Amino acid sequence: MKIAIVFGTRPEIIKLAPLYLKAKEMGVNAQFICTGQHREMVDMMKGIFGIEADYDMNVMVQNQTPNMVAAKVISQFETYAKDEAFDWVLIQGDTTTAMAAAIAAFNMGLKVGHVEAGLRSGNLYDPFPEEMNRRVIDQVSELLFAPTEKAVNQLLSEGFTKERIRLTGNTVIDAQYYVMTHFDLDKIRRSIAGDGDYFLVTLHRRENIGPRMKNILRAMRRFVEREKIGIVFPVHKNPKVRDIVYNELGDCRYSKLIEPVDYVTLTALLQGARFVATDSGGIQEEAPTFRKFVVVCRETTERPELIEHGFGVLAGTTEESVFENLSRALHVEIPNKPNPFGDGKASERILKNLLNVGQ
Repeated sequence: MKIAIVFGTRPEIIKLAPLYLKAKEMGVNAQFICTGQHREMVDMMKGIFGIEADYDMNVMVQNQTPNMVAAKVISQFETYAKDEAFDWVLIQGDTTTAMAAAIAAFNMGLKVGHVEAGLRSGNLYDPFPEEMNRRVIDQVSELLFAPTEKAVNQLLSEGFTKERIRLTGNTVIDAQYYVMTHFDLDKIRRSIAGDGDYFLVTLHRRENIGPRMKNILRAMRRFVEREKIGIVFPVHKNPKVRDIVYNELGDCRYSKLIEPVDYVTLTALLQGARFVATDSGGIQEEAPTFRKFVVVCRETTERPELIEHGFGVLAGTTEESVFENLSRALHVEIPNKPNPFGDGKASERILKNLLNVGQ
């Protein structure tokens, strides 16, 4: 069996690197194909897992639009894959890279497997364009690797047959376990945050850029100035995000604004944080491993398990709602439950399913 594993962004490489490593361990012929949608972040990630791409499309240009990315990925994937005879093309999540690669593979008659299938916010425009991307990918996928029971039920409710759906857990937990066993997270955290009390912040979502992000940051400033707790905030490279963040928090004495960090460092900062405030999807999945409460600074979430299991709250994006929920996070009792998103064995389950289908 020969499979292509396609990635282009930081979240994708985090969630697909364990799958690639497990494929090699199991003797599966796998090729790791990079689109380069997020060039700097992807390059930053490769060294952690000891992986290099087998093929790099290098589609990244400044100020590119989703349509520009999609057009390049579709064209280049077809050019590369037409002579490779892939049995399966595996993509993850909801990026433009994933959607474009899935459509290209489908149009070529190749079987698509969707890692992290069945997530929905219920609003086609929030998050944008991710909600559209994940719905399209599910439609063209032969196998749907759902991370949770809720995702399975969502797919069933939309008319997908049970035969196409596999419950596997989320591969991001596989990545967490890898990092926890290969790196000294305490030492890494102390090198950045010392031993002080802080909460971790990440913000980057397209739909939050503008008034929403300003509201969120103003709430954070009010909160830390009242509580005298620190913020550690790796600031996204997007110039629009950076302008807003530095305008709102640049002179705040409690804010430690740092450059983007690699996945190991982010995991270390997450492990040592009091709690997390984020609009990231991945951190919503990762935080429960360390029993960290998550203040989700968004209007919707496609990961309701976080809230249903008591690990987080959907805070919205108004200044008052974010401020109130940051205050709540200081005193909430974290449930003593396993991470609802996975147990570190998702990659193995996905590959075993592919091998069984191939028999």
